Amino acid sequence: MTALQTFAAPLGRFLLANMFFMSGLMKITQYAGTQGYMDAMGVPGMLLPLVILTEVLGGLAIILGWKTRYAAIALAGFSVLSALLFHADFSNQAEMTSFMKNIAIAGGFLMLVVHGPGAYALDNRTKNNPA
Repeated sequence: MTALQTFAAPLGRFLLANMFFMSGLMKITQYAGTQGYMDAMGVPGMLLPLVILTEVLGGLAIILGWKTRYAAIALAGFSVLSALLFHADFSNQAEMTSFMKNIAIAGGFLMLVVHGPGAYALDNRTKNNPA
């Protein structure tokens, strides 16, 4: 493994997953507003605790490199689902940009699924761990 790969892997995991971790924490502090937005978009607001858990725990798992492949699959699916539910108004340029951003993020997570967490990951501490 080259020095670039050694340092790029944990930095890449952090940059990819930190937005989910922080977004989940913000949803806790802005719970009512987020729940109202979800309801307005036709998504049951009662799903908000599941959204928060997915973002916070999934983001933290990716950052730490723990069960990386499982967390990456979950967040890739979450990103595609979010794109379809909240950003599918292709007549609006801003929504189209958000849609494509979510799809690109899903692609980044799928790269983690295929290639694993790289260096400085908790997954590397256990022998023969496929996640």
